[in-house]
Amino acid sequence: MRRSILFRLTALTSAALLTLVGGYLFVRLTGVGGLTALDLARTVLVVISGFWLIWGSAAAVLGVIAARRIVTGDPTEPPRGMTAILVPIYNEDPLATFARIAAMNRSLVALGIAQRFHFAILSDTQDMHNAAQEAAWFKRLVDEPMSDGRIFYRRRERNIGRKAGNIEDFISHSGAAYDYALILDADSLMEGATIGEMARRMDADPKLGLFQTVPHIIHARTPFGRSLQFSAAYLSPTFARGAALMQGNEGPYWGHNAIVRVRAFAASCGLPELSGKPPFGGHILSHDYVEAALLSRAGWKVKMDPALPGSFEEGPENLIEYAKRDRRWCQGNLQHIRLLGAPGLKPWSRFTFVQGVMAYLASPLWLALLAASLAAAMFPDQPAVFAGEAETSISSWTLVVAVGAVLILPKLLILLRGAFDGHNRRFGGTSRALASVLGEIVLSTLLAPTLLLLQSRAVAQVLLGIDGGWPATRRGQNWVGIADALRSSWWIVAVAALTLGGTLAYAPANAVWVAPAMLPAIFAPLLISVTSRPSRWQGEPLLFATECELTPSSVIVEQRAIMAAWSIHEPTLETSPVPMRAPRHVTA
Repeated sequence: MRRSILFRLTALTSAALLTLVGGYLFVRLTGVGGLTALDLARTVLVVISGFWLIWGSAAAVLGVIAARRIVTGDPTEPPRGMTAILVPIYNEDPLATFARIAAMNRSLVALGIAQRFHFAILSDTQDMHNAAQEAAWFKRLVDEPMSDGRIFYRRRERNIGRKAGNIEDFISHSGAAYDYALILDADSLMEGATIGEMARRMDADPKLGLFQTVPHIIHARTPFGRSLQFSAAYLSPTFARGAALMQGNEGPYWGHNAIVRVRAFAASCGLPELSGKPPFGGHILSHDYVEAALLSRAGWKVKMDPALPGSFEEGPENLIEYAKRDRRWCQGNLQHIRLLGAPGLKPWSRFTFVQGVMAYLASPLWLALLAASLAAAMFPDQPAVFAGEAETSISSWTLVVAVGAVLILPKLLILLRGAFDGHNRRFGGTSRALASVLGEIVLSTLLAPTLLLLQSRAVAQVLLGIDGGWPATRRGQNWVGIADALRSSWWIVAVAALTLGGTLAYAPANAVWVAPAMLPAIFAPLLISVTSRPSRWQGEPLLFATECELTPSSVIVEQRAIMAAWSIHEPTLETSPVPMRAPRHVTA
């Protein structure tokens, strides 16, 4: 624990010092003839936004320095405890979901440890046609090896509390039968060896309440999805490794691909329903952060291991689906403002809540900085609040370059380390990894203005009391046509066009640095559509290649084979599916 505190203090001190230096230089170099109110406002915005930007990069730098350690035991050794593998679903494609379950089950059976793991499919599906499909595909699933008495299905008629309520329902009715619960999403996929290792780690440490893996994205086909997939496989583990050094035993929980100790979870993680109406009241949407904080408060360890392989998920394939999911996360994270003063929470848990809030408030803050900078350029003759002469007038490009350096430097450091320790070979070699990193930088830069405006709108909606709800996720290669993209982003085009037009009209000298930010937003419909089109390339990927594509995991290969076999013979639909519930007790 002392080690994690040292890393926290190092990162916080470094971020604070660099931010203060940047703020001081900004004050010294901003304005001519003294500091105006707009200059002061811009300085405050630079300091606040810059701190969180540098803080995020600090985790990556720590991750680059830290060693990559993969520690696993004998994959054929059965764990002592019984584990329920929970798969909450809500109007999902049952063929794809149940094929993943079948692949994981076969992986466990092949290792000879399946008897220590049960699968519980927890359906919250409200559409009766989907429910009938689930019941039909479940009959196919129970034909799998060793499925008798190990794979269960039940459907709630009322999805109270959404996913968190779904998990709570299982824990309260059937949790006493199990020592651990491995919580997945409908799109989660894990190697049997990884599942076994997670349970054995829970066996080895009786104070470990939750153990989180870092899942890699798989099966992406579109440029947008493949960029996320590459980033999750190549860049995210380094960021997560640095974060793990700071988190220590008070790590994160992301709601899936994590195992919990049932006794600890049941005793510590009962979630309150917040007073008032949504978006700030009602059920807690980002329940995972809160559950991790409650476990830490109760004295349980919450740990993460970014190096443990074999943990996968699927991601959104277009910006529209990404924004829909992000809108829910935004509302859930902003709800945490109400929990900052909750009694007994660890300081790091409160800081984690602040990080989650700032992950979304950062976008409107950067937008406010842009607006303030344009206002300062359009109205240069404002009275000075503080007298004094600036050393020189700062160029807006200086700020742009500084922000770019903070964002890009960690990615280049990851690439450089990979070239020396051989990690790049897993991604096709350093040359291909370099091309992919540059491609990710270019694509994320082009989409950044659109994402900034989408997140700013999400924050504004929450602050105005607009509830975004919990929309069902559309998975797969959802190509977005130009017309649909325009319907979703016309307001982004309008805001960007008005901003650039106003700059050209009233502050033409500043158009040269405003244009790079606004032009991609003006072409948002085209970017959304083009980046959502699935690739037709059949060979080895040239860009954004990942380890899982070049050398696929056995469970990925198995899942694809099951999908292909099952899709040939679809089962007969049941007209009235009968819910089935996991047993309250099992014999170990």
